[in-house]
Amino acid sequence: MPNAPDMTLPTVQDKGRDNKSLLEHAYREIEELIVTCRLGPGSYLRVRDLQEITGYSRMPVYQAVTRLASDTLVTIRPRQGVQIAPVDLARTATLLHLRRDMERFVVTLACEKASPLQRRMLEKLARSMENQAAAMSLSTFNRFDLQIDAQILKICDEPFLEYSLRPLHTMFRRIGWIYHTNAKPNQDLSGTIEGHLGVLRAILSQDAQAAAKASDNLMDFMGETLRVIERDTDPILLNVELDPSID
Repeated sequence: MPNAPDMTLPTVQDKGRDNKSLLEHAYREIEELIVTCRLGPGSYLRVRDLQEITGYSRMPVYQAVTRLASDTLVTIRPRQGVQIAPVDLARTATLLHLRRDMERFVVTLACEKASPLQRRMLEKLARSMENQAAAMSLSTFNRFDLQIDAQILKICDEPFLEYSLRPLHTMFRRIGWIYHTNAKPNQDLSGTIEGHLGVLRAILSQDAQAAAKASDNLMDFMGETLRVIERDTDPILLNVELDPSID
């Protein structure tokens, strides 16, 4: 366990670079480390550790940690450090009900609001995803998933939706990563790829009913991944604090 974290207000900045841009980059890099479990669920780090891992200075890393804490993806614990949120399957199952309703609203709104230019961008994404589907890695899929979520939220143009769904998307990307790397490591990605393409095709067709159904199908898949993880995954992978060898 690390010593007490240095969590006083940061004073160091990356000179000559935009602070908001640095924050976004630091946030995304730490978020990716959480999603791929390179920062183990339940593990503790210091802000200084995250600086060393990402290469960013203290200001953007501190700001990124603050945002991640508000997203409930990390917890700042006095005298212990920054704890990566453990995977709480019961809580995640509850949040899946919330996400189902929000996603249904978002995709139907996107059907109504998407401009011709925005639909062309989604069409380009869908075509690229289809072209790479046969040999797509999990990392590549996650990049597509991130872009799809971002584009659909941009179409909706409602900050509250983005602030609410962004942490949920991260939580469930981590669930997907655990599912495909530990619970079902030999399962291909064709089902989830086709599920995402179904949402895109419905939005491109401006078919709100089909979009809602496709979104619900994806949420059903996520519910099944939770059940499989609970049944087949070592609990220590969900929370390293459960490892009896850790002091």
